[in-house]
Amino acid sequence: MPRESKNDIRLRIHTRIRHRVKGTTERPRLAVFRSVKHIYAQVIDDSKGHTLVAAGSNEKSSVNGGNIAGAKGVGKALAERAQQKGIKSVVFDRGGYLYHGRVKALAEAARAAGLEF
Repeated sequence: MPRESKNDIRLRIHTRIRHRVKGTTERPRLAVFRSVKHIYAQVIDDSKGHTLVAAGSNEKSSVNGGNIAGAKGVGKALAERAQQKGIKSVVFDRGGYLYHGRVKALAEAARAAGLEF
C-alpha cells in the first residue's frame, strides 16, 4: 500500500473540517490556501457557490511573497475588500493546515483589519 502524501492527509482533514464549517449569505466562509511560494484567501458563500472576495500574495500590489509578512498583507487586503462589500463576520476555514505560522498571521491580520470570526 503506498504512503499517503502530506497533501493527501491535508485534503482528508480539510474534508472533515468542511462537514462542520459552512459559509452562509449572512456569514460566509474565509478559506485559506497555502502554496510553497504564495498564500491565497477567499470569502465564499457556500449556499450560492460564489466567491465574494479574494486576495493573494501573487498580486502586483503585494510586496512580499508567501512569507508571514505576505500573509499579513493578504489578510489585511482581504478584510478591507470584504468590508467594502458589506461583509463584517465570517467563519474561518484553515483548509486542513495547522493554525500556525502563515495561516495564523493571515487570520490575525484579517481580525485586526475589522473582520469578525
